[in-house]
Amino acid sequence: MTGVRRTRIQAVTEDASVTQLELFFDLVLVFAFTQVTDLAAHDVTALNMLRALLVLAVMWWVWIAYAWLGNVVKADEGLARVAMFAAMGAGLIVAEVIPEAFHDMPGGWYGPLVFAIGYLVIRLVHLGMFWLASIEDRQLRGQVGRWAGGSITIGTTLLIVAAVEHGTVQIVLWIAAIAGDMVWTFFAGNDWRVNSASHFAERHGLIVIVALGESIVSIGVGVAGLPISWPIAVGSLLALAVSGLLWWAYFDVAATVVERAMTEASGPRRIRIARNCYTFWHFPMVAGIVAMSLGLKKTLNYLGGAAGHTLHDRLQGIPLFALYGGVVLYLLALVGFRHYATRVVLWPRLVTAAVLIAAVPLAGQLPAMAALALLCAVLTVLIVWETVRYAQPRDAVRHAH
Repeated sequence: MTGVRRTRIQAVTEDASVTQLELFFDLVLVFAFTQVTDLAAHDVTALNMLRALLVLAVMWWVWIAYAWLGNVVKADEGLARVAMFAAMGAGLIVAEVIPEAFHDMPGGWYGPLVFAIGYLVIRLVHLGMFWLASIEDRQLRGQVGRWAGGSITIGTTLLIVAAVEHGTVQIVLWIAAIAGDMVWTFFAGNDWRVNSASHFAERHGLIVIVALGESIVSIGVGVAGLPISWPIAVGSLLALAVSGLLWWAYFDVAATVVERAMTEASGPRRIRIARNCYTFWHFPMVAGIVAMSLGLKKTLNYLGGAAGHTLHDRLQGIPLFALYGGVVLYLLALVGFRHYATRVVLWPRLVTAAVLIAAVPLAGQLPAMAALALLCAVLTVLIVWETVRYAQPRDAVRHAH
């Protein structure tokens, strides 16, 4: 990119790192994740859990689009900076209207349509920037054209139609919009660009941190306004330990191994690792963390004695399934993440996921504190086992020069 265009759009180099503007952009997602958790907690039913998952998928697609863009052009330079702020503005409106994504509230604008139009604006800004970035790259221009021809049309059009529908038809349209978008992206080709593997991996590691941060917020929200007590203190520390163990499972070795695999790959293989390991496998990771956050919020609410709860009350139904199921989903996604890049199957994590699934009936018969402690104990065993059993290869990965 030469001449005048150099001042408008600058390409990302191999040694690039995440920019401050990209971190600022992520704050919109912090708010969105909180909104999704609140949406799920407002009405704890299976249908509402599905709605929350669908909204989370849309917000994930917002974030992932700009993660790819930020790996092609510098996010904080020239027109890209303006585009990022424009997308942030639309993203903030979309996040604000999440409680109305399916049902309009009395007064004001029609919420579902505002959500859909905001999403359309975000996607159009993203498409425009990719189109400009590919002016001198025929391969990328072809990829952008193939992708936009279906992805933009399917996802945004169906959401706009869903905005004026209700009930089952609305849900089906949402599912079709998200599934169609993802499937089209998967089959649209491997001619994208990953200019910096380290930047791409760092970007996705930070969104995992953002999601885990939401789990910490949920701990605090669960006991907000309640007087501190030993059950709240112990429960909070157990919940923090669970979040910390999930952090360990991702960042101790797995993140580094997959990043190196992507760095060493080239051509279509590098693109497939970026798309499958990060775009697709990271979504169930984030969804699992958000589900766990709902479970933690409800658990701490029980331990604090809110709404007449006592320490003898059991965590059952959707809050229990969210707590345990969210962790199971996260572990399975980590297995898929690692396997695609390295062909290594993390059997201890598959076994741990199976143990947690089997433990759900037992946890449902225990007081909420004990159910949380059991989850923490199982994850602790997994991490200790992996740390001791794979000490030598772990050390080689973490301290390689």
